[in-house]
Amino acid sequence: MKSYRLIKPYFVEKRFVIAIGLFSLLIVDMLQLFIPRIIKWAVDDLAISYTTPTRLLHYAFYIVGVALLIGIFRFIWRRCLIGTSRRVEEGLRNRLFSHIQTLSAAYFDKTKTGELMAHATNDVLHVRMAVGMGMVALTDAIVLGLAAIGFMLYINVTLTLFALLPMPIIAVLARVLSGRMHHLYKEVQASFAQLTEVVRERFAGIRVVKAYNREEAEAQTLSKSSEDYLGKNLRLVRVTGFFFPGMMFFSNISLAIVLYLGGRQTIGLTITPGDFVAFIAYIGLLTWPMMAMGWVINLIQRGGASLDRINVILQITPEIVSPKRPNPVKTLRGDIVFDQVGFAYGPDQPSALSKISLSVAAGQTLGVVGPTGSGKTTLCHMISRVFDTTEGSLLIDGIDVSQISLETLRAHMAVVPQDAFLFSGTIRDNLYFSKEDASDEEIAQAARAAHLYETIMRFPHQFDTVIGERGITLSGGQKQRLALARALLISTPILILDDPMSQVDTGTAAAILGSIRDHTLDRTSVIVSHRLSHVRHADLIIVLESGHITESGTHDELIDLNGYYSRLYHWQEIEEEYNQAG
Repeated sequence: MKSYRLIKPYFVEKRFVIAIGLFSLLIVDMLQLFIPRIIKWAVDDLAISYTTPTRLLHYAFYIVGVALLIGIFRFIWRRCLIGTSRRVEEGLRNRLFSHIQTLSAAYFDKTKTGELMAHATNDVLHVRMAVGMGMVALTDAIVLGLAAIGFMLYINVTLTLFALLPMPIIAVLARVLSGRMHHLYKEVQASFAQLTEVVRERFAGIRVVKAYNREEAEAQTLSKSSEDYLGKNLRLVRVTGFFFPGMMFFSNISLAIVLYLGGRQTIGLTITPGDFVAFIAYIGLLTWPMMAMGWVINLIQRGGASLDRINVILQITPEIVSPKRPNPVKTLRGDIVFDQVGFAYGPDQPSALSKISLSVAAGQTLGVVGPTGSGKTTLCHMISRVFDTTEGSLLIDGIDVSQISLETLRAHMAVVPQDAFLFSGTIRDNLYFSKEDASDEEIAQAARAAHLYETIMRFPHQFDTVIGERGITLSGGQKQRLALARALLISTPILILDDPMSQVDTGTAAAILGSIRDHTLDRTSVIVSHRLSHVRHADLIIVLESGHITESGTHDELIDLNGYYSRLYHWQEIEEEYNQAG
């Protein structure tokens, strides 16, 4: 029941609209119950030959009038109740999306994107159906069902009791199968999430699939996932497929009882022909509540299973949050101090960083080099609190970063990640991502600083060029330069560049570095790179190996050490000379 608390606020918010919708639904149900009474009057008049064409016309007009009122009030309840379910859908999806954005990076390392997509689409859809049509069907099942039984009792108590004999069987059937359906719905939703992830991943990597001629193999992978989804659906269908026909079977048994016993009572003049016809009409009306009860159980079980899955995510607490009482600092200069900092990705994982100690004054540049997997990116993530230290402390302006609100901390940083992620809009949209109110001149300056302006101007639509999913229409170097321009567009005191020019040619990279130095004269910069020419002008350069600082100093100091930095620098010098000669 805890999961159902997720939708309670929306019911409270829309309580007056829901009340109007339910009231209109009740009127519709009552009006439907009135139609068999009109038919009874007409049949009884015909049976005793006490009618005229004019009188029959009046009965016809009564039915038309009732039908018109049913149409009006049915529109009202659909607008109110189905509209409320749409509000629940919107609110739940927004809440889920907002909460997922607060979760720590570690959560996304172990959660598939397709699974999250299934939660935000299919699960939310089933909750909406359970709230909207579930509320309608439940009301009909109770109100229309009880009212129909009331009218039937009014006509003949004995006949009603015999007609209701199959009802306990239906109740037992619903009770026995509902738990099984809930469990199977959870399995179906989990399988759908897996299928969604398989499709998403294959389409995202379609170029790799084609490059290795893996189309047939990946089609087989999808086929296996589809078969699993189909199998779980068929197991569910075996239960629901028995449930709904069972409901109809027992409903028709009620009709058979009425036809036999009611027909005999009509012959024996215990009830009038009109009563007999009206009674059959009420049995017909009672069939829908009986089916609605089955449908309600179906909707609620499916919606409940989806709500449980959503609730599991909403119950996850972010590992990295703003402090309850953050330091009131509003402006950061950019002094960064690592004091014996260590970090591990899990309690059973080896340390990614160990005993890192360094100090970078505001306005200085820190260069970080080292072999792959040495912890360079992890160090950058710790400054912006993507990860928290597991030992030691990280200070900015003398304040532990864990005591600064996340919003304040990250508002003072511009980051270019190792993987230059771009959105599938235009070049302008991607630049606006860092500064929504940027002027055209500011955008142009940022593009020039990243040495991308001339390239952009050669595109047919220039800054309004659509770059596709993850910037697929751009080259690797163009993606990196666009991501760099996005960071240079905002003037933050701290700039973190995690290998931002690995796919940019040497000449362009040298020009960009000159622009970066011009833009970072008063900014604290952290530059990670495998090319030592990118960091040689840094005020402090550290060499990371296996999570430890093995060398530190200026470029000249590190050259004199004849260690990793010196060897790599001379090797890259030879490589560049060879490339120039070639």
